[in-house]
Amino acid sequence: MTLFLKKFSCSILLCLLAWGTFAQSSDTLHLFLIGNSFSQNATRYLPQMAAEGGHPLVIQRAELGGCSLQRHWEHAAAAEADSLDPKGKPYKGKSLKMLLAEGTWDIITLQQYSMLSADPATYEPYASKLYAYIKALQPQAKIVFHQTWAYRADADGFGQTSEEKLASSEQEMWEKSRSAYHTIADKLNTTLIPVGDAFWKNSADRQWGYHRDTQFDYATPRYPALPDQTHSLHAGYRWTNDKKLGFDSHHANEAGCYLGGLVWYGFLFGESPLKVNFFPQEVPGDFATHLKKVADATLLEAKKH
Repeated sequence: MTLFLKKFSCSILLCLLAWGTFAQSSDTLHLFLIGNSFSQNATRYLPQMAAEGGHPLVIQRAELGGCSLQRHWEHAAAAEADSLDPKGKPYKGKSLKMLLAEGTWDIITLQQYSMLSADPATYEPYASKLYAYIKALQPQAKIVFHQTWAYRADADGFGQTSEEKLASSEQEMWEKSRSAYHTIADKLNTTLIPVGDAFWKNSADRQWGYHRDTQFDYATPRYPALPDQTHSLHAGYRWTNDKKLGFDSHHANEAGCYLGGLVWYGFLFGESPLKVNFFPQEVPGDFATHLKKVADATLLEAKKH
């Protein structure tokens, strides 16, 4: 039995996951991510956390910017139809099959492109096709979904909820993406890494959630001044190299990457994120402590469902 399974034997997540037996004989957890920049964000600090906790970890990635489940599947299908087709080798010249063949993976994650995450119609048939394809290549692996997060409350637009409609707010995007992720996870009899829930739990907190700076002059900003973005989990406003005010309401900043990593850590290793001592120097200590509590509470709530 691996260290991973030993940890799960006494894990708070045992009833939720019930993953069965892996074919691995070492103590190293082999993790394979099929995603995009959001999977990069969420696992940015996972290696540091795993090392601190004494959990050997190997990560392989099949990630493309803005990549949806449909696009990942279409690349895989192209490789199957013609192994020489460049479309089938989008991951730095390799196909998904080639990357999967580089190891025996304990856990393989899937996720939807954030802009499509709140639209349940965009998940199928691609999620099922990818699931079956992966299982044929790595039958021992547990396939789970990484539940991505909603955009920041002051975003100039949110993810689509149907082909002709966008979410009206961060909360609606979270609610509908959460529903879509749970629907596909239930259909495929698997589970979720609830990062999106953790982001919303922080956003909805009156004390710790981000609040737009109403005193900043967004219309005529003056370099190098920036609005107050205390407690933001998203990249937000920044000055570009040519001194233009840029805005990214989608991707995670250091605090968001930290929160994502805490949720992944607790999910993968069955340990409370409260035990994690590491935090990035860009994240204030009191906020880091709060985010550990958010991650822990999110995982405990996920266990109940």
